[in-house]
Amino acid sequence: MKTAISIIQRIISTFVVNAMAIIGGASIIGGIPVAKSALLAGISACVTVVERLARLSVDGELSKDDINQAFTGVVPQEKK
Repeated sequence: MKTAISIIQRIISTFVVNAMAIIGGASIIGGIPVAKSALLAGISACVTVVERLARLSVDGELSKDDINQAFTGVVPQEKK
């Protein structure tokens, strides 16, 4: 159960990060409503993660490394 909550939290974070990243760009490009472009970016990123999780769990198991791998590249890592 804890893993499922962690995955849901990470998917929500993925949505927010990707939606926020597009808001600046959408405001520059005329004719595209900011809300629509942010929603599209967020949903697209979440679908990518869910697809990766599905592919990695085909064998019936989903390890912590599998989960981390699914999120790799979708949410940019902050530099330390």
